[in-house]
This record gives sequence, structure tokens and C-alpha cells, in this order.
Amino acid sequence: MKAKYIIGAAIIVVFLSWGASAFLKTTIQYVSLGEAEHSTQTVQVMGKVDFSQVNYNTTESRLEFAVYDPKAQDSVTAPRMKVMYYGVVPGNFDQAKSVVLKGRTSEGVFVADQMLVKCPSKYQGEGGQEYQDMRKHEQATGSSGV
Repeated sequence: MKAKYIIGAAIIVVFLSWGASAFLKTTIQYVSLGEAEHSTQTVQVMGKVDFSQVNYNTTESRLEFAVYDPKAQDSVTAPRMKVMYYGVVPGNFDQAKSVVLKGRTSEGVFVADQMLVKCPSKYQGEGGQEYQDMRKHEQATGSSGV
């Protein structure tokens, strides 16, 4: 009877360690732009797009652009990181406030496997700081939000 408990416990330990290692392999760390440039593993980074450096190669389906730190005081002098993304350009890329990129650095360029575009909220006002007044929306559209 004791052997059954030992075998059962061993099986549980094996599956728990296997599950933990699989989980740790799939987690992707958020890093700064500077850390992403020097990382050899897949990382996740957030940055603002420098739209003056955007280039899309239609024959290779390659989007090349540069990002800079969203917390930078001066967007003109902020250091840039070159990015290459293969695939279809997201439809709202030109409206992006910032992007979240998953990938790794190769030969001085961050090659993004995935890109998430962060756009301004449609519920924010013109200045982006306050939310729209629902009463004004209802008056303008003639409907209630419910």
C-alpha cells in the first residue's frame, strides 16, 4: 500500500515540475528599449512609433520603423530602436499612440514576431485626458447608451 502512495506522489511531482517549466518557458519579460537592444532571448517592449521612419516593403511584407521610449521628455532627441515586422500592417497602425512588440534583436535590429497597436480611446475627449460626457453623446445621436 505504501508503494502506491510513493509512486503517486512521484507522478504528481513530475507533472508539477513539467508544468512549471512549460509555464516559465512561455512567459515573456517586459524590458526597456535599451535592454531589448542587447537581449538574446525573446522579450516584450513598449515604445512610441517615429512615423518619420516608417517604411513598408510590399514585396517582402516587411514593415520597418523606429520606436522610442514613451516616457522620454523630448521625443526629438530620444534614442531610437530600429524595428522590423514581417506580416500585414495593422489597420490602425497610423493612429498608434504606442506599440507593444514581442521579438528579439538580430544584427542590431529588433525583429518583432508580434505587434499590438495601442490607439487612443474612442471614449476620451479631444485633449485625451477626460472622458466624453455621455449626456452630450445622447443629445447628439438622439439615443441612450443603453
